[in-house]
Amino acid sequence: MKRVITMNAKSKVNILAIATVILWASAFPFSKVAMEHFSPNSLGCLRITAASIFLILLGIFSRLHLPRKKDIYKFFLSGALGFTLYMLTFNVGIRTLTSATSSIIMAMTPVMTAVGALFIYREKIPAIGWISIGIEFIGILVLTLWDGVLSINVGILWTLSTAILFCGYNLYQRKLLSQGYTPLEITIFSITAGAILFLPFLPNGIHEMSKAPLSHILVVIYLGVFPNAIAAFTWGKALLIAKKTSDVTYFMFVTPLLATIMGFVVLKESPSAGTIAGGIIILVGLRLFQKKQKGTCSS
Repeated sequence: MKRVITMNAKSKVNILAIATVILWASAFPFSKVAMEHFSPNSLGCLRITAASIFLILLGIFSRLHLPRKKDIYKFFLSGALGFTLYMLTFNVGIRTLTSATSSIIMAMTPVMTAVGALFIYREKIPAIGWISIGIEFIGILVLTLWDGVLSINVGILWTLSTAILFCGYNLYQRKLLSQGYTPLEITIFSITAGAILFLPFLPNGIHEMSKAPLSHILVVIYLGVFPNAIAAFTWGKALLIAKKTSDVTYFMFVTPLLATIMGFVVLKESPSAGTIAGGIIILVGLRLFQKKQKGTCSS
């Protein structure tokens, strides 16, 4: 008699979350590679277009049902937050930042999501949570002002905007999950809506692609299919299976380390003193915040 081995929910969440953060981490250095030949708007448009084509084919193969008419606008909002506006701000921001700095700022998304949940879902944040948020704010100031007030890197502000947008996407995704849509449906409908919103940039994107080397075109396709399409699905699936949102968002804290390593391997980037100092402060705050989450959930 064969012994059937089943994977428990926690293991599935861990595998899905780890796969997601690895793919997301790769987006930081490879986006900088792609922007050697593509403008931020064109890169965002081509990435989302590649992701939507891949997912639409997957949806046809899976015989997915179309969204309810009354909910179509919700997926355009989701697509704008998590893909269209996200891509525009992310690409502009990373032009002047290292992969390490950008990923550290993006790792603050779980904290921002918790603050958003406080106002939207009335989820309370204990005192230690607010202390951790204050520590992270100090870390951002160190990152921003390390070289002096007159040399503030605008890329940091753009990337902070990206983190806020992704926070909004996470909160809205939770709402869509509660309305009966599956992670695959939410991913396909949101990315397709995001691609439609990107249509004004498509002609210029095609023009730039016609002049780009094959290697950079392949990088764009990779960014669209893996960090966008597949990672969005695995992230949504992990959120659906997990008992607590923090069980999934915890893994975002690993992204800066992975992005820094990939940035060094792909681009030979070395973190600056400001990145190291500010990054350590932010990661201390993030770790404190995560300990708060565990303490809150176990009580």
